[in-house]
Parts: sequence; C-alpha cells; structure tokens
Amino acid sequence: MKKKTNNTQYTDEPILLGKRVKDFLPRPEELILKQPTKKITIILDSSSVDFFKKEATRLNSSYQRMMRNLLTEYANRMKNQDNPVSQK
Repeated sequence: MKKKTNNTQYTDEPILLGKRVKDFLPRPEELILKQPTKKITIILDSSSVDFFKKEATRLNSSYQRMMRNLLTEYANRMKNQDNPVSQK
C-alpha cells in the first residue's frame, strides 16, 4: 500500500475570503424564547380555515401557527400606528 504524500505548501500571504456582509441572523436568545400565548375559542369562516390549512400543508407548517403569526403582525402594526382603527 502506497503512503499518501502531502504536497501542500503554506505561505504567509493574506487570504482573500470575499466581501463581508452584515450579520442578519437572530441572537441565540431570540431563537429559544416563545411569546406567551393564551388559548381561546374562535369561530372562523370555513374558507379561511381551508386556505390556511392548504398553505400550511404546502409549506410544511402549522396552520394555527400561520394564523397566530398573522394576527400578531396585524396587532403590532395597529399598535404602532398614529391613528388606531376607529370603533364603529
């Protein structure tokens, strides 16, 4: 059996790794913390539930998580508006 030879030559030249990009990943603490949740009973249109179930299946996700994220996003946007939605 032949012994492999290593022909690698090392130098002190600087290594050009490419262009540095801004870090876009969340901190580890942001990955493990969950928002507090509250269980409720809600009656929804069948077509809405069917839509979210279909999309969740397509995206390999939970339809309930998708609906929760949508409601959270909506509530956050409304909280941050200068003029909240008027009540009828």
